[in-house]
Amino acid sequence: MEVLWDRGPSSIREIQDAFTGRRGPAYTTVQTMVYRLEAKRAIRRVKKIGNAHIFEALVSRAVAQRRVIDDLLALFGGSGQPVVAHLIDAGKLTLADVREAEATLRRLSEEKAQ
Repeated sequence: MEVLWDRGPSSIREIQDAFTGRRGPAYTTVQTMVYRLEAKRAIRRVKKIGNAHIFEALVSRAVAQRRVIDDLLALFGGSGQPVVAHLIDAGKLTLADVREAEATLRRLSEEKAQ
């Protein structure tokens, strides 16, 4: 999905080539994942060039992130506190992140009040 979000419509070979490192996934592995994402309607075929199908993302990065986060929170009974605590302990949550979250909470609270 990252390749399709970053580069736009791509073939399976282009998606495979985007993986860096000595041993990226095999073509057939990428092909399997692409077909599974297509079956889940996360991507679609937009055209065919020769024998290669070109795929594009149907789900935006933001929507996919929201779904993953919602699923993660569901593991904790809907509470974000354990996740936030872990982010703090792991040093992944900065003071700037907290301030941005506070500003967002204030804005949402004001919007609800109106």
